[in-house]
Amino acid sequence: MQFTVHQRFFFDAAHTLQREIEAEGSRRIHGHTYHAEVAVTGPRDPATGMVIDLGHLRQRLAAVREQLDHHWLDEVPGLGTPTLENLCRFIAQALDGMQPPASRVRVWREALGDGCVLDLAPPGPVPG
Repeated sequence: MQFTVHQRFFFDAAHTLQREIEAEGSRRIHGHTYHAEVAVTGPRDPATGMVIDLGHLRQRLAAVREQLDHHWLDEVPGLGTPTLENLCRFIAQALDGMQPPASRVRVWREALGDGCVLDLAPPGPVPG
């Protein structure tokens, strides 16, 4: 049996963005409330009854949130262009080495109705 557990967090941040549509407003510094969710999929450990101790996941996500909350995303090291796609990638990379690894990262802006999902490949043998 595979279980998926998830934890959400939010952060407020400002950014600029070069776009073809709605370009004028996006090029100015503006901000959003972002929501993020990280999922972990795996078997339940028979000794603990958990896929992952959510306390460990919350601790890792608090460190990620600290890098993003009330920051200018244009200047966050390793983020790149502050798109929803790059935020998903940034969060996934910040969780590198977590066991079990994240299986999905989702970032969205509730007020605008837009979002992005990054499905991460499950660990396993590399095809040869």
